[in-house]
Amino acid sequence: MRPAIEFTSVPTWALARTRPDADLSGRYWTVIAFGGGDPHADDAAEIAAGWIAQIDAVHPGAAPRVHRVSDDVAARDALTADLATALVGWRLMIAGPADACLRLRARAVRHHVGDDEITVASTDVVDRDVHCAHCRAVTRAVVEIEGVVACVGCGRSLVVHAHVSRRIGAHLGVMT
Repeated sequence: MRPAIEFTSVPTWALARTRPDADLSGRYWTVIAFGGGDPHADDAAEIAAGWIAQIDAVHPGAAPRVHRVSDDVAARDALTADLATALVGWRLMIAGPADACLRLRARAVRHHVGDDEITVASTDVVDRDVHCAHCRAVTRAVVEIEGVVACVGCGRSLVVHAHVSRRIGAHLGVMT
């Protein structure tokens, strides 16, 4: 029986495309929009532009740092660079495919960024990263929660559980 999603660790934005407003409670912002080969790259750029407009309307001259990135490496580099100079009141806003956003959020959490300092807009929720509880490999696949995927590491058939690791940024997969 599938648990009510609000009682799981799966963020709602990892299940359905979302477009939240900018977090205007901060004083400094980093906006990271995933682009590159993603078919929803324009969506991420549009969301980021909307966030910038919202911030500018409430905090004129705030000058949020905006990074349009093509992959996880560029996103991690942008996050790491901005965290090095972050001040009290800093906020992180991420727009892009849910799997990429989960991975970047995990990186931010490992650097002690609080969930209340992160805003995520998901442009695509089709692909999932599934962390194998048996061999620790991560399989990327188009699979629903409670669906089954073959692990790329050990070959076991894994059931995708309604659990996301905040530290790893992937769904939990356990042998069927």
